[in-house]
Amino acid sequence: MIRAVSVIGAMLAFSMPAAADWFADSRPMMGTEISVRLWHSDAEQGQALVEQVFDEVARIDRLMSTYKEDSRISEINRDAAHRPVVAGDELFRLIQRSLDISTLTRGAFDITYDSVGQHYDFRERRRPDAATVESGLDLIDYRLVNLDAAQGTVDFGAEGVRINLGGIAKGYAVERCVDLLRVAGVHHAVVTAGGDSRLLGDRRGQPWMVGIRDPRKDGEVAMTLPLQDEAISTSGDYERYFDEDGVRYHHILSPSTGNPASGVHSATVIGPDAVITDALSTSVFIMGVDMGLRLIATLPDYESIVINDKGEIYFSDGLTPP
Repeated sequence: MIRAVSVIGAMLAFSMPAAADWFADSRPMMGTEISVRLWHSDAEQGQALVEQVFDEVARIDRLMSTYKEDSRISEINRDAAHRPVVAGDELFRLIQRSLDISTLTRGAFDITYDSVGQHYDFRERRRPDAATVESGLDLIDYRLVNLDAAQGTVDFGAEGVRINLGGIAKGYAVERCVDLLRVAGVHHAVVTAGGDSRLLGDRRGQPWMVGIRDPRKDGEVAMTLPLQDEAISTSGDYERYFDEDGVRYHHILSPSTGNPASGVHSATVIGPDAVITDALSTSVFIMGVDMGLRLIATLPDYESIVINDKGEIYFSDGLTPP
């Protein structure tokens, strides 16, 4: 009798659904670290959704990476100066949004920065000389990117123009992944790609605590923000860079000079859409404290925190300094 009860108990244990829990993972992708953390009532489904997030990021990277020769954006960069190139609906829409943000920011955000940016190699500590930068400056102009909505094509107005979605693609990726999780019935999750995070709901009754990195102290945070159901993006001069003769050469280039933007160490933007927060954090970094926060003041759903090159912290009007 005791043995029969034990067998029945074991059978019941195996048939019961797994207890609800957090499921998480992180992997190097898109030139940064992608991480996901989600709450689910079923272990098998929770882990499957984690895998779906990474599959989605990989799909977006195959489409939008300039480091992949067979990506659609690489095809555009090779051929769009000679003929219209079909972008596909998804990439076309993101390029269109990028150009709209260029108009909003008066060119501070410009995906043609790669016309000069391609000559930087931060791993090899290599930068273009002044003559190379000067020769490429006329090619940094978002108005050289022509879109045909009827045909879904992209063409460039000059030879040598290159586009790069590095200032918006990671925000797009985390926004897409959270949409995927929301449709699957997930209510609590966070997906992060480098400096871009998209929060879904809260942390089961508590806000998500999101740290803004101290731009000059590795491993330390300048402040921590309690957030829920928001996107937050930070652009900093500490992400990809090298120092040479007391000058920091980083990956956030000013479209007006072709050189790394100066005056700001990091710019953070908070709002409802990670695509926009990603692009705006780059824009505010380039525009600087005064013009950047003036821009944010015109966007009622978005707020910003900027740390300048003296370590001073500035807040947009809708935020209360701690």
